Amino acid sequence: MGSISQYIFRTTFSAFLLVLISLTALIWVTQALRDIDIMTSQGQTILVFIGITGLIIPLLVLVIAPIALLIAVAHTLNKLSTDSEIIVMNAAGMSPWLLFRAFMSVAIVVAIIITSISAYFAPKGLRMLRDWLTEVRANVVSTIVQPGRFTSIQAGVTINIRERQRNGLLVGIFLDDQRNPNERTTVLSESGELLDNDNGTFLVLQKGFIQRQEVGKDDPAIVEFDRYAFDLSQFSGNAQAVKYSIRERYLWQLAFPDPKDQFYIEQPGQFRAELHDRLVAPLYPIAFVVIAFAYLGAPRTNRQSRALSMIGAIGGVALLRLIGFASTVFGATVPWMLSLQYIGFAIAIGGGLFVIHRGLIIEPPAFLTNWIAAATERISQRFATP
Repeated sequence: MGSISQYIFRTTFSAFLLVLISLTALIWVTQALRDIDIMTSQGQTILVFIGITGLIIPLLVLVIAPIALLIAVAHTLNKLSTDSEIIVMNAAGMSPWLLFRAFMSVAIVVAIIITSISAYFAPKGLRMLRDWLTEVRANVVSTIVQPGRFTSIQAGVTINIRERQRNGLLVGIFLDDQRNPNERTTVLSESGELLDNDNGTFLVLQKGFIQRQEVGKDDPAIVEFDRYAFDLSQFSGNAQAVKYSIRERYLWQLAFPDPKDQFYIEQPGQFRAELHDRLVAPLYPIAFVVIAFAYLGAPRTNRQSRALSMIGAIGGVALLRLIGFASTVFGATVPWMLSLQYIGFAIAIGGGLFVIHRGLIIEPPAFLTNWIAAATERISQRFATP
């Protein structure tokens, strides 16, 4: 790789990393804030919160990386054109193909990253997240320690906690037990704390009253207590076998599914669609680079606008992504639809390489360019200040 290719590679890859990190962080924050309730109810630290919600980052990178690469390539090509570097390279006899190879090197690196994420890291992150959520849902403590809510931890048992202090002390506890059809028990306590030991999980209440109302009696029996332990172990969910969704399967599990897998028996089409979606994922960065360079890589003078070429590149990329999405969605029920994405890639990559090899400039028809210029001028004149 020559010095020019190294310069283009560094510039493009640096822009790619910057855009990828920025977009991923932005979308991750919006997703993470949705799960902040379940983390605070567990009383976990911010580091645990970041670690758990960070498990979705590989999936976000899988979706964002091709778009980030497109933005990076468009930025680099625009920079080279603005500085007239593309024109100088062309005048010096440098083939557009040599310039394209530098961008394709970045695309191949990104494709390898996407392949590893698609095959292993994204499903692994989703599996770890599901394991954690399953454990949380099976833990009754995470359900009841939600101040200000009346929570039903089982049919007939309702609990409310007014406040949870930083030291873990629970203040203002209300517990209503209607499991016994012949007797209703209501417990009011000033404070309490959760105790977890070898004997089970207990809610230890301090200074309160127990009110028992038997059926057929007008007056309830009220007992004052200084200390009372309520067993929560009976409400804890039993260990459940985690069932991973199709999105959480590794690539080899999609390619060679277990014939006895219940998901595979019920939804073989979804397995097939997900497998093909994973297989074509590494092709998106390559196709996006080819489309972007076909529209923006040809040398142009400063008088030749690149705006319409940029719109054309974005439109081509959007169309290819739409074909891939539709192919995956409808391919689950109509298998032949899965071939549409491969046809789309063949046309996009093959047509783009032909344009690049011949050094063609993709531009809209002259009448369209003139019409847009005239319309822009009329709008500018209308809104121009006198």
